[in-house]
Formats: sequence, structure tokens, C-alpha cells
Amino acid sequence: MKRCWAGAGAESAAGERVPPGQGKVLIFGMLKRDGVVRVFAVPNRQKATLLPLIVQHTSPGSLFYTDEYSAYASLKVQGEHIVVTKDKGIPQGREHINGIEGFWSYAKNWLYMYRGVPQKFVHLYLAELSYRFNHREQDLYPLLYKALRHTDSKEIEPILVRSA
Repeated sequence: MKRCWAGAGAESAAGERVPPGQGKVLIFGMLKRDGVVRVFAVPNRQKATLLPLIVQHTSPGSLFYTDEYSAYASLKVQGEHIVVTKDKGIPQGREHINGIEGFWSYAKNWLYMYRGVPQKFVHLYLAELSYRFNHREQDLYPLLYKALRHTDSKEIEPILVRSA
């Protein structure tokens, strides 16, 4: 599990740089080992925001690999919790979170061409990113064709016009 900021570098009306994270969207992600990634735009990185997502999208008794962020400290109640420590960006010991780090690298590389994502569409970009990542070994055309063919446009419209 890991957090990441997304969005273009923000500037004030006067053209000055703003503090890190301001004007950007906080993204929280979970990756099941040899499984699928789940990503969410979250309003903050507080324990009260992240833990309900973790509980909702994991099973009791799961094994959690996280960084040292304090919001994850109570995960041992949900299952086994291993904290991955890093020294200058390199994991210490055998445990690692390279899977989710690989997703963030993929996401940042893929989003770079857009030079920023409007906040009201972040959920759509995240959905596409996670779908592409989770099906990266498959041909997407038949998957998307099947999904769109069996989905009524009235089901899609509320997702596309959702406000941030």
C-alpha cells in the first residue's frame, strides 16, 4: 500500500510555485501480490480515511506490506503487518513493496503525456490506469468491446459526469 500525489505542478495566480501537494490529488493504492491493483483519489492521508478503504478491499487475516507511515500501524488488527523500511530508497531486508512502486512508475509515465489531469476527471483516469495495469498481459480490444457492448449508456453517463 502506498500513497502518491498526482497532477501538474501547481502555480499561484502570481505564477509562483505553491507548496508540494497543494493543487494536486492524493492517490491511495493497494496491490495484491500477483493480483490486481486498486487505486482511489482520497481527500487526505489520515488513518480515518485510509483504513476504511483497506478494510473494505481486503480480507481479514491478510498479509500487509506497507511503508513506515504511521496510519498503517493498526493494520496488525486486520492481519499480519510487515513494515518495509528503506534506506535512500532501497528496501532493507527481503521484504519490499516493489509491486505497488511498479504501478506508480507505470501510472506516472502514462499520465505524464497529459501534463496534469483535471480533478473532476481523476476517477476516470484512475479507472483506466488500473484497468490497463490489471489486464496488461491481455489484448484490451476484445475486453473493452465486450464491456461496452453489454453496458447501457444510461449506466455510463453518471460515471462520466460525476463531480469531484
